[in-house]
Amino acid sequence: MRDAYDPFIRGRFPAGVRTLEAFDTARDRLFTYELWYPADARHASQDLSPETQDVFAVPLLNKARSQFAVRNAAAEPGTYPLVIFSHASGQNRRSSTFLCTHLSSHGYLVAALDHSEVISADLARRDDESEEQKAARTEAWIANRVPDARFLLDHLLNPAACGPELQVDPTRIGIVGHSFGGWTALAATETDRRIRAVVALAPAGSSEAKPGILPVRLTFNWDRDVPALYLVAEQDISLPLAGMYELFERTPATKQMVILRRADHLHFLDDAEQIHESVRKMRFTGELAWISKEMRPIAELCSGDQAQLFVRGLTLCHMDARLRHQEDAQRFLVGDIEGELAARGVAVVLHKP
Repeated sequence: MRDAYDPFIRGRFPAGVRTLEAFDTARDRLFTYELWYPADARHASQDLSPETQDVFAVPLLNKARSQFAVRNAAAEPGTYPLVIFSHASGQNRRSSTFLCTHLSSHGYLVAALDHSEVISADLARRDDESEEQKAARTEAWIANRVPDARFLLDHLLNPAACGPELQVDPTRIGIVGHSFGGWTALAATETDRRIRAVVALAPAGSSEAKPGILPVRLTFNWDRDVPALYLVAEQDISLPLAGMYELFERTPATKQMVILRRADHLHFLDDAEQIHESVRKMRFTGELAWISKEMRPIAELCSGDQAQLFVRGLTLCHMDARLRHQEDAQRFLVGDIEGELAARGVAVVLHKP
């Protein structure tokens, strides 16, 4: 008989969302961030209805996209665990709303900012930049990532940041990131003792980066046990599985890794199928020419719906187990994860080192 605990289904709260700003005086930089939160019961089902859920513009694509949240909904007052989300390179704060809204429906505050390389003109790519300028820009992107995450956390721990009705529980803070954001989550965990749980979605940072991939590294000088969950893709061409094994092996903490079968690097995003095919059809040259040659058609891979169920359910379960210390979530993580997901039509492999 299946345990009553089911992290894959929607939570009891409707999800609200606000777009807010925070000014970093140390770096003279204004950040825009998204805050997802448990909304008042009067908004029940509004976050799931196309007529009432939030619609926003997608940068650079001249299109609109919806998310499972109600814009500026009245909040359900309370003190909640906080999860910081860090986006991948080339993405933005709304790149994985399927995950952020799912967490908030289960009683989490979730915050994601546009990282420095997105908002700062000084860090933007230039067509005429020299190799030296490119290297300096890359170093600056990397150097700003952890300070961005720590700044957002500092800001949100101010009692006035989320409004009088929403407060952060400073003893229950987690971080999630995808790709460059996965590296950010792991690197921030090293330096910020407030972080109590981490989920790395196909993180960068292995010693054998492919050409054109950001040359980020991790020291893993953790001085405490921060439980870590790795959710990775079996057929990731950008950050291959061998690198995931390396990072997992080096992680000095309670840890677990689950591999999504027939998945590539972009399966962790909203609109994964469309984005995957759009990138696959681009004609990359130079050091990124391998992308066009190696990406498989999305029809040969798992669906976006399967990938989202995998990510949202296991991320929530990890946070419930590690931040809320829920015994049913802890049992789920040590149970038959492969079978639970197979019953839902999702093929995974639990890594057993």
